[in-house]
Amino acid sequence: MNMPRLLCLGYAGLFFFVAIMGYIPQFVDEAGLLFGLFALDLYDNLLHAFSGVWALAAALISVRQSILYLKLFGIIYGLDGIVGLFLGNAFLDFGIFAHGVASNTFIENFWLNIPHILIGGIAAASGFYFSRR
Repeated sequence: MNMPRLLCLGYAGLFFFVAIMGYIPQFVDEAGLLFGLFALDLYDNLLHAFSGVWALAAALISVRQSILYLKLFGIIYGLDGIVGLFLGNAFLDFGIFAHGVASNTFIENFWLNIPHILIGGIAAASGFYFSRR
């Protein structure tokens, strides 16, 4: 199996794990926050699970679909993180539409959104890199 497909399998595993992390007591604090930072609900878990299913399907279908997943997913997920970084709420979970701009500090927004920025950025960069090879 080649690298784009392996990356998609890795993303699938990552997102399936993230979808269930909120149900593992060692990762959730007494306020119900994942790592004391993230308030994940059923909708968030479904989005993560869908991202995993999409990654798994892409890996199983072809290299071309894997590269497409990495590009599209990476751009969408990375942009969601950038919007969240500056506005506190992002668009994938409809938070910006439902709640508007959050009153978090920039540091709080950084820690809440850096996973999306990194995961999306790595996926997009990988997808564009492998599409040129």
